[in-house]
Parts: sequence; C-alpha cells; structure tokens
Amino acid sequence: MNIDGYAEEIRDRMVRFLCDMIKIPSVSCRETGVVARIAHEMRQVNFDDVRIDAFGNVIGRIGSGPRVLAYDAHVDTVDVGNRDRWTFDPFIGDTDSGFVRGRGASDQEGGMASLVYAGYLMKKYDLLPRDVTLLIVGSVSEEDCDGLCWRYIIEKEKIRPEMVLITEPTECRLYRGQRGRMEMTATMPGISAHGSAPERGRNAVIAMAPIIRGIDNLGAALRNDPFLGRGSVTISQIRSTAPSLCSVADSCEIYLDRRLTWGETPEHALNEIRGLDPTGQLAVQAAMYDTPTHTGYVYPVEKIFPAWKTPEDHLTVEAGIATHHALFGKPPEVGRWTFSTNGVSIAGLHGIPCVGYGPGREEWAHAPDEMCAIDQLVTAALFYASYAARYVTLS
Repeated sequence: MNIDGYAEEIRDRMVRFLCDMIKIPSVSCRETGVVARIAHEMRQVNFDDVRIDAFGNVIGRIGSGPRVLAYDAHVDTVDVGNRDRWTFDPFIGDTDSGFVRGRGASDQEGGMASLVYAGYLMKKYDLLPRDVTLLIVGSVSEEDCDGLCWRYIIEKEKIRPEMVLITEPTECRLYRGQRGRMEMTATMPGISAHGSAPERGRNAVIAMAPIIRGIDNLGAALRNDPFLGRGSVTISQIRSTAPSLCSVADSCEIYLDRRLTWGETPEHALNEIRGLDPTGQLAVQAAMYDTPTHTGYVYPVEKIFPAWKTPEDHLTVEAGIATHHALFGKPPEVGRWTFSTNGVSIAGLHGIPCVGYGPGREEWAHAPDEMCAIDQLVTAALFYASYAARYVTLS
C-alpha cells in the first residue's frame, strides 16, 4: 500500500467530512441529519450501495462476494452536558493544532469518517478481495442502548457477518474485549404520613439509606477477570415519591449501572442487590428500553449487555496485528475497552467475533472539549482499508 500517497489523498476530505458531522447535533434517537450526511458522503465516494434501514442505521456496501465482513461506527452522541465546562462551541466542527474539535470527534464520528474514506481507498484502488462483501455500518441509538442497533441488524435483517471490526476510540490500539453491563432499578416501599408526625409513617428514603451504603461497599468483593478487570456498580439516579412536599416519602427508587466482568451473570448481579435488604421489601429488576429510534422504530429489550472477549490467537486479532505491522513497521498495543460498545450484541449475545481499532481517546468520550487527532483519523483509515484483505489472506 502506498501509505504516504493514500494519506495525503484522503486527509483533507476526511477532516472536512468529520467537521460536517460534528456540526449536526446527533444525540441518540435524533440522528436523522447526520445519517443523511453520511449516506451522501458514501455515495459521493462511490460505494456500491447505500441504504438506511428501518431502525435508522446507514449501511454502505462495497463488493458483492459470498464472504460478508462488517465495520461498525455508531454515529449518535451523548449530549454536551454543562456548556460552561467547554472552552469552545461543542458543535464548532473545526481544526486546531492537529485536532478536529467538537462533540462526537472521538466518540464516535471520527471512526465513521475514517471508515468512509477507507471505503473510498478500497473502491478506487481495488483493495477489497473479490470474494468479500464489506458492510460499513453507521449505527444509531448506541449511547442509549448499546448493541440494540446490531440486534436489529442480526435478528430482524438476518445479516450475520463472519466478523465485525468496531471503530470505537482506541488511539489506534487493537482491542479485543470489554466488560458487559446492565442497568437495574431497586425500589423501596414506604408508608406516607404527614410531615409533622413522621413517626406515623415509614420513610422510604431513610429505609433506602443502608442499601445505598451497602452498594458503595460492594466494589472490592466483585469478581475480577485478569483481562477485562473487576466488575463495578454505581448509583446514577435516585428519586422518591410522596403525596406532597410535607409528607413522608412512600417510595424511593435508585437506578444502577452495573458493569459485568467475565463470568458474572445478570441474575447474580440482581441477587447481590436483593441481598442487601434483610427485610425482603426491596424490589430489584433489570431496566427496560423501549424508546423509538429516529425513524420511530421501537424494539423493546431488557438493558442487559453481555461481556465479551476475543482470544489472543483468534484470526480477527492476528489479522489486526499483521495489518498494523505491515503498514507501520511494528505491532500494535493490544488491550480492551473500559466502556461498552456494540460488541455486547455482536459478540456477547450472538457470538460473532469482534475486534476493535479506532481513532480518538477513550477518555474524551462523553467529556467536555472532545477532540480527535487528525493523524489518528488517517492511521485508522489506512488500517481499515488494508484489514479485510489481510484477514482473508490469513483465513
């Protein structure tokens, strides 16, 4: 591969495309504008087919061989949070000192920009093997419900690629797994009474207090996997109900984010929380998700996302190492994500092998002043353009 020539050819166009995406706010379930922009760019660079499925994912196809491979980038973002924490407009979509700046630059529209221009290189220079169909997926609603987009693709569209390359940020390292997670609610009942005589009731907030302390103390006791790390749990929200602001609370609900390491099951995680209440009154259950996508599609699921890890000697990993070494003269660092990705459905639920490689820093995901190094966008695009051929050669 002519690395320097290809890099020079795509750099400016790819950066402009990413800046355009950042300028279009695209929080989960409101991605219509950015999906249309991506579809337009895919057509401009001569993808063989471009479509938007019923769920709202944009899918570009290159090639028409019997072997189906896929690359994935989710194109929704989280919101900007407190704007006072940003030193620039979150939707500025510009460049500064070798970085593209704005919400989505690292998580995860940078990966999409690199994918589209990898597709451009594969088409123009005939880099994709003849026996391969490559699907480049711009998936939606990932930030709201990890992997639901791919559950739709696999379960409803009946598309099952033999492997998927995930382009979440890795700083151009090769990743091969992540902890799973689940979201759950725990609700404590109370008995309301007038606030002037609280002893007549049972305050659900006070009854919840020892549960909260117990959750805070769970951390060190959770299972630890040598590769994926230790499971974790945090309370992300608490709310209560009462007949009025001068009444004893008659219910208290906490919302929990539980990260599941290898070997932990959802039922085990639920029972851990139930076990903190000796009275047996605490109701604990997995949270449900039924929010419509930007196209209005509803796919109700429990918010349970399995852990996954691809073995070190798996073909997808070996091909990633060989691709990086051939392009850049050294093997990549190999690791895993701290956060969650669409791999929870692709690999964790459906057993399709996954590997990850993306531009951007994981620490900038969901953070103010998000950005992505332009050099990493180029590096990732060159890697994606070469990976499919290397994978096929080794298989």
